[in-house]
Formats: sequence, structure tokens, C-alpha cells
Amino acid sequence: MPTYKEFPLADTAEGLTEADILNWHVKPGDTVTVNQIVVEIETAKAAVELPIPWAGVVTELHVEPGQTVEVGTPILTIDVDPGGAAATPAPAAAPAPVEEEEMKPLVGYGSKAVVTQRRARKGAAPAPAPAPAAVAVAAPPEPAPVAPAAPRGGYVPLAKPPVRKLAKDLGVDLHALTGTASGGVITREDVQRAANGSAPAAPVVSAVDSAYDPATRERRVPIKGVRKMTAAAMVQSAYTAPHVTEFLTIDVTPMMEFREKLKKSREFAGVKVTPLTFAAKAVCLAAKRTPDINAVWDEAAQEIVYKDYVHLGIAAATPRGLIVPKVRDADSLSLKELAQALTALTDVAREGKTSPADMANGTITITNVGVFGVDTGTPIINPGESAILCLGAIKDQPWVVDGEIKVRKVLQLSLSFDHRVVDGQQGSEFLADVGALLADPAMAMTY
Repeated sequence: MPTYKEFPLADTAEGLTEADILNWHVKPGDTVTVNQIVVEIETAKAAVELPIPWAGVVTELHVEPGQTVEVGTPILTIDVDPGGAAATPAPAAAPAPVEEEEMKPLVGYGSKAVVTQRRARKGAAPAPAPAPAAVAVAAPPEPAPVAPAAPRGGYVPLAKPPVRKLAKDLGVDLHALTGTASGGVITREDVQRAANGSAPAAPVVSAVDSAYDPATRERRVPIKGVRKMTAAAMVQSAYTAPHVTEFLTIDVTPMMEFREKLKKSREFAGVKVTPLTFAAKAVCLAAKRTPDINAVWDEAAQEIVYKDYVHLGIAAATPRGLIVPKVRDADSLSLKELAQALTALTDVAREGKTSPADMANGTITITNVGVFGVDTGTPIINPGESAILCLGAIKDQPWVVDGEIKVRKVLQLSLSFDHRVVDGQQGSEFLADVGALLADPAMAMTY
């Protein structure tokens, strides 16, 4: 006799209540093995692949890509003892609860200590995957259409970086294509069909995805996933923590000269050292001298928690929205190790593969608006932290040096801090320390 088990949407170790189904890697009738990746979901923090803890035959998929599902809801039925009846649908009875111990073999849950390299994909689906993750940059097999989409037009074609590169290599104009993935996203198959002269498949979009209305010339996108989480966190922070923002303009010409020396050194060969690298090191050093900046207000316990470690958050703009992955124990890393960790962290973030665990439990954050040519900003503190440092653009500007006006490399810093935890004195001292270290990296010898 067949034995059916319901596979529920799991809480992926971050305490979330719901997730969007992005991409099924199996279909009814497929045989699966223990810990095989069966579905990709998008939580409010990251795209996550879920493995199944049993072997058997898939009998039913309960949700379609694009749907939002609450944690604990059955999303797949599997026959763990086919006995010749693998294709028989599961009876329409209340799903049996999945015991906690059954979920322990799942691959990919839990956290890891330090983000130093990309995690290899675990498991592979035995059949072509029916739908892609709209937010992941990796190139999984693309979907078959599930519903007609609203017409597109009037905005930049939606496509992931690898798809854009493929289109460029094949000489395909993305503006001439109609995306077949959820939300009108252009896939690799769309580009390949265009390159081969084939007509594109009918576009698809689910009821919850974005749609363009040519009558109003507006495109509506549901608020969910990373955008929903970011908005909620920023509102919570803005209305909970009393923000104070201070500004400091510094001459970083010595830092930029030191950076050029490091590029030529044997020890830093092949290592990407950026102004963000120096800022990360400066924050770690300065936080040791001003521990209040690395503390946090615990409202429930009515305590201020001082942390003897720095889990450094780096705000990163990704195809999925703004996320803040962390460099664990950044204060214990050398400049070279920090540079390598930051490179690995940003590469993974841009590819949409940052895990929820890698974005949790930060102590202080750096955001770099300078990469967009912006001078400065007033950043909002991440919930659970007490400060965020903003780096502006480094520009050539007139600066007084030894009584003479010279052209120097000038940078503006801004620091927002929680005035419940950090007084003006501590905030000013921390910002001054960071500025001194960036203006003259040799000052690190005195810390």
C-alpha cells in the first residue's frame, strides 16, 4: 500500500511566517531521494532551496510558482512506499503533522560562522525544472508558461545579468523580446529562441506578479519578499530608535595612495582592496574604543547589551532589493582577510544566494552610496543595531594643506546612531576615529 507524507513549508531558521514559491525542481511522478532539492522559495530575506527529508515518488504539488504560502502549509505530497501506486493522488484528508526529527536531515538549514566563499549547490533535480527564481542570478532551467500575461512595454526589459550577457553575446535585443517567466522576466530560453529565429512563447504572469497597463502606462508590483521586509524594518527602526546623524568630511588622499601601494605588493596580489575595505577595518578598530556604538537596546529586558564582537553588515543593492549580509567576527580579521570576505560576500549577494542566516544578528552596518556618485546620506539604522556608517563618493576637491589650497581626494562620512544607547559624545568620538583612520591609515598603529 502507498504511504503518503505531506511536505510542509518549513521555517528556514529565521522565524518568518510565510514565503513565496519561486521554482519547483520536481513534478508529479518524479522519484526523489533523501535531501534532494525539490523547491526554491523566497522569504522576506533570501531565496532558499529546500530539500526533502524522505525518498519516494512525488504525487502532487499543492501550490503554483508565485503563490505566497504560510509556514507549516503542505506544499508537496510524496509516496514514501510506492508499491506500484506512485502516481495515485493522495487522499483529501487532513495532512499528518511532520515530526520535528523528520526535518533534521534537511540540507541547508542553520547558520555558518563566516561568509568567505560561495556555497556549492546541493542536490540536483532529476527532471528539468519547471520555473526559475525571478530573483536569483544563477541560471536554472526556465519555466513553461502557466497563464497569459498583461502586455509589456514602456520600461526596461526585465532580465538577470547572465541572461543579459547571453543576449549581448548572441546579438539579441532584449527590448524586442517578451519574457515568458513570472512577472515578464526574460529567460535564457527566450534569448536562445530569438537567436535561433524562433517565435517567443506566450508570456506568463501569475495573479500576484507585476503587470503593465498600457492604458495608464503604469506597472504594478506587489509588495512582498525583500521589499516588504525592508520596508517593515525601516519603519520599525525610524519610529522606535531616536536617530541622530552626524557628518564628517575628510581628506583621504593618503588612504588612496596606500591603496595603490597595496595593489603592487606581493601579499595583496589578486586581492580586491576598496575604500569599503578600509572603512570596514576602521569601523572594527574604532568600535573597540567606543563600545557603545556596538551595543544594542533590549526593550523587552530593559537592558543595553554590549557585544564583544563585530558582526559587520554591508548594505548591498541586489536584483532582489536591498539586503544586509554580515561578515562574522570582522574585528578578528586582518585587512587582507576583510578584503577577501567582502569580495565573497558581495559576489554571493549580487547572485541572490545570500542565506537568511548570513543576514541575521549584525552589530553595526556600513552602507556605501558613493558607488552611485552620491556625496552623503542620512541612513536608517538596521533593527537590532545601534549605528550605521554611510560612505559618500570620493571626489577631487580643493583642500587646504599646510596653508595652501591643493586638489585632494575628499570623502564625506555620515553616521546615524540610536540616541538611547549612544550619546553625542560617543557618536562623535567614534566618527572622528573612523575619519582619522581613513585620513591616515598609519593611525591604525596607535589603536
